[in-house]
Amino acid sequence: MAACVLPIVASSAGPAAAAPALGPGGAPAIVVPAGVTAAVAVYDRSTGTFTEQRDTALQVRAASVVKLLIALDYLWNLGPDYTVPAADRTRFDAMLRGSDDAAASAFWSRGGGAAIVTRMVGRLGLVNTAPPPAGYPGYWGYVALSAADTVTIYRYILDSAPARVRTLIMDNLRAATRCASDRYEQYFGIPEAFTKPWAIKQGWSGFGTPPPTVCGAVAAAGAADASASAAAIDLTSGALHSTGTVGAGDRAIVVVFTLHPAGTSLVTARNALTAVTRSLRVPGAAAAAPSLWVGTWGSGVRVRTGPDTATAPVGTVPTGGDVRVDCQRRGAEVVAGGYRNDWWAHLPEFGGYMTNIYVRTPGNTIPGVPEC
Repeated sequence: MAACVLPIVASSAGPAAAAPALGPGGAPAIVVPAGVTAAVAVYDRSTGTFTEQRDTALQVRAASVVKLLIALDYLWNLGPDYTVPAADRTRFDAMLRGSDDAAASAFWSRGGGAAIVTRMVGRLGLVNTAPPPAGYPGYWGYVALSAADTVTIYRYILDSAPARVRTLIMDNLRAATRCASDRYEQYFGIPEAFTKPWAIKQGWSGFGTPPPTVCGAVAAAGAADASASAAAIDLTSGALHSTGTVGAGDRAIVVVFTLHPAGTSLVTARNALTAVTRSLRVPGAAAAAPSLWVGTWGSGVRVRTGPDTATAPVGTVPTGGDVRVDCQRRGAEVVAGGYRNDWWAHLPEFGGYMTNIYVRTPGNTIPGVPEC
């Protein structure tokens, strides 16, 4: 573990949970951290009713959630007795499982770009969906989408699409990888809030190149967001979305779109999105153990089997990377860079413990993280 001076920074563990407010009828209100814009819908397929709705008609830039429409249009155009060529199947799976941008761009270009959106709006009866703003025809991530329309998309896939289409798409969403093709860690929101079974299509835009995580270094920075001056939707705020199904038999459709002020760190945005998702009433869902993303400092920081430097190392935190912490406990005291700390954070992705000295937090413990 490298010894260097701990920067004086505010905790990056995210907003602390407040006492739950009550919404109409006495039901717990959706938790939305200050400064965050959230559009939310939860649809119970067993009763045909919504259990949560917030700004469901708000148009936001879809980011990678639009890949659902790209996938549906591609299969629709092949016809009912379709055969997906091997090369296309590889791209198709990568687009949905790993949110591969190159694969999406290939299908977007082949399908006529914005014409894909126009066709799918008519086919599915979408009311708050629109192609990218004028001047950005190749920016499929700038498609405008609403929470209500996203529920409609999932309802079509699950209840109306041909069985082969439903199986192909949902099997891919159930097999979504922790690490996306661009090395973003994409298990935020639904995967952090609920235990399996779930199926997800996530989206992110406007956060630049994030600090490294267990997924390794980012392969390449995405296209920079353009000016929003001529656009009807917000193209400058950070966009982080979690959509999919939760529960046995895909009982609940969950859509959480969030926008964050420009300059918001990815750690803060992830924690905020997951806080919103955890506050939702989702039929058939089982809550996952609480956890928070935190920033780290230093290089060569080891993760060990126990909260003691005498235990075996199981991995090394990427230099200056982000890590997910699900609990913390006291252990052997560590001295480094003039600091002393006997608290250790448990990192579930590594299956081990890291001394809290290297966590970006002003105290010895991480606010909001329970004891192991």
